[in-house]
Amino acid sequence: MRVSWLSELLSGLCHTPEDDPFPLWQDGNLSPCFNQLVLGALPHAGMAVFSACYLSMARSDLLQRSAPCGWTLRLVSALLAALLFTADAILVGVLQQADMYLDVLADGSALLAWLVHCSAIAVLLRSSFRRTRGPLLLLAITLLLVPNIIITLMIYCNSQEYFTEPIKLTRLVLTSVRAFLLLVYLLAFTFPCVCEADYALNINAVDGSPLLPEPDTADIVAEDGSDCLSRLFYLWLDPLLKRGRQGDLERPQHVYHLPWKLRTRVVWRYFHQCWEKCRKGLRVLHKAFGLRYYLLGVLKVTVNVSTFAGPLLLSSLVNFIEEKEAPSSQGVACVLGLFAATLAGSVLRNIYTFQVSKVSLSARASLVSAVYGKALQVSGCSLAGFTLGEVVNLMSTDTDRVVNFFNSFHELWSLPFCFSVTLYLLYLQVGVAFLGGLGVALVLVPFNKFLASRILSNNKQMLKYKDNRVKLMTEILFGIRVIKFYNWEPHFTQKVAKYREQELAHLKNLKYLDAMCVYTWAALPVVICVLTFVTYVLLGHQLTAAKVFTTVALVGMLIMPLNAFPWVLNGILEAKVSLERIQRFFKLTNQDLEAYYTWVSSEDTGQTSVLLSRATFSWRRPDGGEFHMKNLELSEGSLVVVVGKVGCGKSSLLAAITGELSRMSGVLYVANREAGFGLAAQEPWIQHASVRDNILFGKDYSAALYQAVIEACALSDDLSVLPNGDKTEVGENGVTLSGGQKARLALARAAYMDKEIYLLDDPLAAVDTDVAEHLMKKCILELLRGKTRILCTHRIEFVDRADMVVLMDNGTIIKTGTPAEILPLIQSEPKLGRKDPRADQRDEQQSEDELAPLPDLCVDDDPDLLGAEQKRVGGLAWGVYRTYWFAVGGILAAAILMSLLLMQASKNVSDWWLSHWISSLKHNGSSSANDSSSVGPVPLHILLFSPGGLISPLPSVEVVVSSNATSDVSFYLTIYGSIAASNTVFTALRAFLFAYGVICAAHAIHNRLLDRVLQATVTFFDVTPLGRILNRFSSDLYSVDDSLPFILNILLANVFGLLGMLVVISYGLPWVLVPLLPLALLYYRTQNFYRHTSRELKRLCSLTLSPIYSHFSETITGLGTIRASCSAARFREENSRRLEQNQRCLFVSNAAMQWLDIRLQLIGVAVVTGLGAIAVIQHQYSVVDPGLLGLSLSYALSITQLLSGLIFSFTQTEMQLVSVERTEEYATELPTEPQQLDAQLPAAWPQHGRLEFCDVVLAYREGLPNALDGVSLAVRPGEKIGIVGRTGSGKSTMFLALFRMVELNRGKILLDQLDVSAVGVAQLRSRLAIIPQDPFLFSGTVRDNLDPCERHEDQQLLDVLDQCHLSAAVSRMGGLDAEVGERGKFFSAGQRQLLCLARALLTQAKVLCIDEATASVDQKTDKLLQQTIREKFQDKTVLTIAHRINTIMDCDRVLVMHAGKVVEFDTPAALCQNDTSIFHRLVGGRGD
Repeated sequence: MRVSWLSELLSGLCHTPEDDPFPLWQDGNLSPCFNQLVLGALPHAGMAVFSACYLSMARSDLLQRSAPCGWTLRLVSALLAALLFTADAILVGVLQQADMYLDVLADGSALLAWLVHCSAIAVLLRSSFRRTRGPLLLLAITLLLVPNIIITLMIYCNSQEYFTEPIKLTRLVLTSVRAFLLLVYLLAFTFPCVCEADYALNINAVDGSPLLPEPDTADIVAEDGSDCLSRLFYLWLDPLLKRGRQGDLERPQHVYHLPWKLRTRVVWRYFHQCWEKCRKGLRVLHKAFGLRYYLLGVLKVTVNVSTFAGPLLLSSLVNFIEEKEAPSSQGVACVLGLFAATLAGSVLRNIYTFQVSKVSLSARASLVSAVYGKALQVSGCSLAGFTLGEVVNLMSTDTDRVVNFFNSFHELWSLPFCFSVTLYLLYLQVGVAFLGGLGVALVLVPFNKFLASRILSNNKQMLKYKDNRVKLMTEILFGIRVIKFYNWEPHFTQKVAKYREQELAHLKNLKYLDAMCVYTWAALPVVICVLTFVTYVLLGHQLTAAKVFTTVALVGMLIMPLNAFPWVLNGILEAKVSLERIQRFFKLTNQDLEAYYTWVSSEDTGQTSVLLSRATFSWRRPDGGEFHMKNLELSEGSLVVVVGKVGCGKSSLLAAITGELSRMSGVLYVANREAGFGLAAQEPWIQHASVRDNILFGKDYSAALYQAVIEACALSDDLSVLPNGDKTEVGENGVTLSGGQKARLALARAAYMDKEIYLLDDPLAAVDTDVAEHLMKKCILELLRGKTRILCTHRIEFVDRADMVVLMDNGTIIKTGTPAEILPLIQSEPKLGRKDPRADQRDEQQSEDELAPLPDLCVDDDPDLLGAEQKRVGGLAWGVYRTYWFAVGGILAAAILMSLLLMQASKNVSDWWLSHWISSLKHNGSSSANDSSSVGPVPLHILLFSPGGLISPLPSVEVVVSSNATSDVSFYLTIYGSIAASNTVFTALRAFLFAYGVICAAHAIHNRLLDRVLQATVTFFDVTPLGRILNRFSSDLYSVDDSLPFILNILLANVFGLLGMLVVISYGLPWVLVPLLPLALLYYRTQNFYRHTSRELKRLCSLTLSPIYSHFSETITGLGTIRASCSAARFREENSRRLEQNQRCLFVSNAAMQWLDIRLQLIGVAVVTGLGAIAVIQHQYSVVDPGLLGLSLSYALSITQLLSGLIFSFTQTEMQLVSVERTEEYATELPTEPQQLDAQLPAAWPQHGRLEFCDVVLAYREGLPNALDGVSLAVRPGEKIGIVGRTGSGKSTMFLALFRMVELNRGKILLDQLDVSAVGVAQLRSRLAIIPQDPFLFSGTVRDNLDPCERHEDQQLLDVLDQCHLSAAVSRMGGLDAEVGERGKFFSAGQRQLLCLARALLTQAKVLCIDEATASVDQKTDKLLQQTIREKFQDKTVLTIAHRINTIMDCDRVLVMHAGKVVEFDTPAALCQNDTSIFHRLVGGRGD
């Protein structure tokens, strides 16, 4: 009984005879019953049971983030196998065969087994089995499945119906894929890839065993060590994306390291080798990156071909849908082909884009490194032709444009290729009639060329004015103190505005030309269509709906390459211009030290350290000055003092020795020049680093030497005052240090270098007598004893210590000899008496400060974070969008959106009208016998609306239309033409309104930024690096001007395009919206996951860009010091490090974009395949209007591409809006000076110049000590006051308080009985005059520098030049119109101080503040200048901070400051007679 029951069950299940319910063989093979039950269901049941045993495995904590390759493949194979068995079960249900239940049982058990197995693998991945192949038991049960799959395939292949019936064919395909997956699974088990490669991503891993549970993203090397699957889907990026999603991606160090081949050093080394072989820009790029880039061109061809395959298959699919009797297998084959083609196209396109971005990144690293390296090598004379702003632009804008060339070049041949194919298809449709329309397109090519040339010339001009504006901004930021002291902000605002207006004029032309391009190509399709149809009719042909429809669609496709081509061409032309600019820089002459210095044998030189013989040098500047150094021989270990009046060529002599000049003739020999020089330049060059780093200058720390240098350079007291001692960071170019501190820091750096030859250019000028004596004795004479020292100075009192004195005048060495021989030739004040012994016992640290607050040195207790630019976190605030909206203008912005809406609506209506036309023709019927032949092909062409699609032409079908068809065609064509014409009008409106709007925004954003920055407090400039502010005015404004409008235009088009599509789809095929809802959710989650990280990465890219520029400008400024000390290699290394940091962020940002792209593309593939499947099913019912079906299907097919574009353009827009955010941050959040004015202020105030400080207390910031602590004093009208005191005593702070550079905490300052805090800042500064210690000149003429606001006659300017003893020098250079060079580089330091003095002489102010304005002037000129000041300001109040005591000996009273308090205030005579007074000790007991 039991046996018969079992026989019945088996017989029913297997559909076999009851007498043989379970046959072993059938038709020469194992029977399906035996195969499915014994070889299939049984092993699968075993797999489920045994796999379930591992579900409770203990989890291990010592895990890496990314799974080993083998385990990942097994997991994916198991998951896909489960999905395939599900699909097979569904097909079995559809087939309804007799043995259906056997297959359902087998598929069900297999599905359960693979799902459990998949879970087991996931558990094992988190267990200790992870680093092994896993349990062998799992391999054994998997091997048991092999016979089942082989026999199943054999059974299917032996049956003919599995090749003819579509559903059975599909089962055969699914089984084949399962066999392939099983093979992959077994291979993954055999080669598990769990060796050390799994841990090679960890940069700190040595033994492969991780010390931390989760390695930090900062320790991981991107991509290297990842398996194929990880690279294909960017799985290696997941840990970083998760970190970004959690909001923990705050610093550049958190980003992955670059792959080995993209490391800056590796790329630069290879590029440099290529550069050595051929020194022409394009050829070098070709040699370095050509092969790899051209191979990517082959990939591009494959991508293009795959894009053709998709539409060809789509046309077949629609053709199948139109033929009611077509077999289902044809549709299934089309859908499968479509899936394969779109998948391959998506993957290949993604790989191509990412690989091109890698080549671009390599090119960028090479070019930036090459520009920096060239700047380090180029001779000083050649570099004079370039301004700092121009060189920085080479590194930023021009390099970026050349890099963009890599994205454009392959499009250059790819677009004509697509164009040619489309033309061929058009020819197949309408024959030679297409030539009429094509003629118009070809006529537009020269017009397009004209537009391109106009765009190029405007671009050149715009770049020129941008260079000028950035250069001017650089100078403004360098000289911001001078501008504020003289109240020149309005003048310089106008000057920048003038350049900006010129720049915007060309930008406006550019935008309107772009708008013209857009409009031309948008209007072109209608014109071409009409002309083509007219030609077609004139040739004697009959117009049909099919012809019209196909032609219109093909012409639409023809426009795409034509439209894109100008942009590609424009990008390549821009790259060409930029490459030429870079090439011009590369052609500059390098320093050739081998040729510059003469080699002399040691027998001839003996103890000679420096030898000059009949040598002539030149700066090669406009003034054409040459320097004749006839004969000069310096012996080793000697101290040589060079003296002479201002501008006689002392600094040029040192420049000649270091190789910065051009040697015209003669001999120059320097012993052991390869070791370099210890150079202390006249203008101290200080790096934006800590005090210690400035002194060490890349050398190893030696405690004994370091301490000796600190003591010798009188820095001990200064370091004790600084918040973090020698770890305190100083501002850019040392702005937060006083003049004396900068000079001593530069001297300390030179001393620590421990070179054989020292070149000291007036380091004693910026310090007072006491400190000068200390530096001379302790540093120059003791610490540097035994070294060759060349000291340029105006301090005659130290000349007698020299071994040799060189007297110079007018660029020539007049005489050399001993001090006794030279001193009588120098007119000077008598030397000050020696100090009494008591004075020697105290610290020799009397130095003073420039107009800079000393307590301003630190803003943070952490020296590492000091001055680091703060990165915004989180999403962009709505305020940023609102800012840009109002910058465009509310009404204008609304008008742009309305024109966009109308443009999109008219486009959608025109497409709907065509589908309506097709449908009405179908309903009207035709006289053709075969209805399907006349209308069949038509919906195929509806698919042509899918962007980027190309179709395969169908054979031309002759259609005999009914009698009223011709009038119908005319009617429909007229309506279509009208709608299309209105569309072009709205397009034009939108293009030009948008262009006007972005110009308005660019104008508004720049003006707000400029006004706010120039109104900012001095404190802001002291603590903010110049490069960071400059970045706002260059890179960020370039984004606002150009990059943001470009991507915003695309975003708006995408948004409105998507809205139009959704309306059309929901109207035509409402059921498509059902799958779109979960799809929308998936899109949202993917882009949300991506956007968080991409936004942070963009900010990090901006953040790491500023240090590259600021380091570059710092390098150019200190080029002399860097080269003299042979530190160029170290600076190149530092540039490489900073560039690498930025490249890391850029690389990961590019990878993140591709991470998103591949996922969106895969979703798109799924959508296309799904829609194809739906169409095949729909084919069975034929209930939808074919016109609407075709239209909706075409829209639905392109919706994925549109959504992808939407996310990209939105993300890119958000990234570009970061620039708006950064400018807005400065435009709204900077601390500004009070701007209100006092309307009641008398025009003649101050009439007398009476000055009172009443209990003045001032601290630079909360928490810092008082810089002025209860200062009270009164200065009578017309009185001359000398101010002395040690560093940080508050001397300069008094000037800052008087000019309201820093506001008081308590007390008040009265000027002619009026509280200065009640007077407007601009009014106050315009009524006062100051001569700052650091002489700052702006590039331009002498006239511009003396009187920028043009308030004085030329004769007055010539008079003040004469009073300052500058007439001869200025007339020699060309008079008032002579150029002074960038930051006054054509003048010596002393001459620059005299020009600044001349400025002050021009003012009619009642109060003059002088901060040792003659430090770099020789004694004789100084004496004459003091006399001039006394005469010119006889009835004015004069406050003088002094270093030279003789400068203030004839003052009415002397003010001695200490620790922010007044300690002495009396006449010089009275103070000198008081033995206990500080002033008495300074003078050295001189009581006269």
